[in-house]
Amino acid sequence: MAEQQSGRGRGRVSPLVAAGRVAACTASLAVLGTSGFTWYAYHSLTDGLSTSQAVEAIRKGAPPHLDNSVNLLLIGLDSRFDMDGNPLPDNVVSEDLHAGSSSNIGGYNTNTLMVMHIPANGGKVTALSIPRDDYVQTVGADGRMHKIKEAYEIAKYAAEQKLGGKKLSHAELERQSREAGRKSTLATVQQFLGIPIDHFAEVNLIGFYDIAKALEPIQVCLNNAVSDPIVSRTATREGGGTGLRLPAGISSLNASDALSFVRQRHNLPGGDLDRTHRQQAFISSVEYKLKQDGVFGDLGRMQSLFDVVKKDVVLDSSWNILDFAQQAPNLTGGNVEFNTLPISGFKTVGGEAVNTVDPALIKRIVQQLTGHDPAPPPPAATAATAATAAETPAATAPAATAAPGGERLTGTVDVFNASSVGHAAGAESRALVALGLTEGRIGTSGSHPKSTTVGYGSGARAAAEQVAARYGVAATASDSAPAGHVVVVLGSSYAGPPATGAGSTPGSDGSDEPESALPMQGPAVKAGGIPCVN
Repeated sequence: MAEQQSGRGRGRVSPLVAAGRVAACTASLAVLGTSGFTWYAYHSLTDGLSTSQAVEAIRKGAPPHLDNSVNLLLIGLDSRFDMDGNPLPDNVVSEDLHAGSSSNIGGYNTNTLMVMHIPANGGKVTALSIPRDDYVQTVGADGRMHKIKEAYEIAKYAAEQKLGGKKLSHAELERQSREAGRKSTLATVQQFLGIPIDHFAEVNLIGFYDIAKALEPIQVCLNNAVSDPIVSRTATREGGGTGLRLPAGISSLNASDALSFVRQRHNLPGGDLDRTHRQQAFISSVEYKLKQDGVFGDLGRMQSLFDVVKKDVVLDSSWNILDFAQQAPNLTGGNVEFNTLPISGFKTVGGEAVNTVDPALIKRIVQQLTGHDPAPPPPAATAATAATAAETPAATAPAATAAPGGERLTGTVDVFNASSVGHAAGAESRALVALGLTEGRIGTSGSHPKSTTVGYGSGARAAAEQVAARYGVAATASDSAPAGHVVVVLGSSYAGPPATGAGSTPGSDGSDEPESALPMQGPAVKAGGIPCVN
């Protein structure tokens, strides 16, 4: 069977395993977490757990791994059916889920697709959301271009047609056809991002609701008040508005409103893209609640969450949660940054609105963030640069060939732009690399300081002080900066490269975006609290 009830293993293991199970489901629209306060019998956690072989099926031909890091795909399935394919009661769909009038609305679209890259040796976890309407080449569906959310449904229904003559039970037909949907989704995401997918967790609408019910109330924060009236409860595919009404600031949500919070797309300035940021913020809020409430130390509350996981969530069968938990201590420490992969525009295909994307840019962003495309060595370390420098008269050498103090710098520099100057982060990054630093992350800042700020991680103080002198500010230690990194945020008052620096221009190919830039769709959402979003 594609899904199986797993009871393998009778050893004993830490609640790292337990919290990992909860993590998987809740993180599909909730949270990942680890803990180690006592021991559980392993069979009590695995008996009745639904698992899948889909990851094993897509390993062949996957991009290679560079280290022992983990790429986890979180799938939020927009389905109003239970695990056996039975429709949810209409009153549950309309009154509890606020998802239209009946289970006939919608299908098997994956309205949440988020990859979490967990470094092998600790450090910041990078979470990347894929907008559901991105128009991409699908794998294992019909092989055509579709919205990425549709890969699951297309492959599922194609499998149903092939399996229809085998006289399977309704439940078995549902399990095998869903397995085809998972394989297609995993393979499509893997190809689109250019990285291997190691594990996945899938949860549907009722699963999210049950998880939120076990955790309510859950606090969220909005930048502005919202009103999303239910226009119609007729059996349309999208189901109309969610009925959510919340003021600006922090609100405490029950399970129904929590589901509405992560599903609202109407009456938001960014539509679907704002909904993606909502999902990211919700994960952060739930992780924060679990930690603040001491859930990881409460056996009874943890067990209730495990029961939900077993009922509503599918995990891949190869996922060793103990090993994973040992790799992921930062997930509960707020050391997670959520970003949304960029789109290039919108168009209409077959009467439907889609997001256009640049697949090459997406791969470059993802591979650089996950270490698959290491930053090149600084120019001073290359033979070509050395030869060029030897032929350049001192009087005409760029001003940025040395740090303000005269010596070359060491370390990695991350540059983020909060100013109105276009391509400033890429230009400043190249100027700082010319001082000897290694290029790090480049992008748009999620904060908006007036003045440029320079922070640094352990071991990077000297370089940070030299960089800070370039902007006439003081360098400060930062707990969020990785070891050896200098983090520059160009403030709103930034007007262009300092007079002492060479600056730079956009890419030599004449494109608007510098070659090293890592643009994202909107600001980052950072874990560790209750972030405010639209």
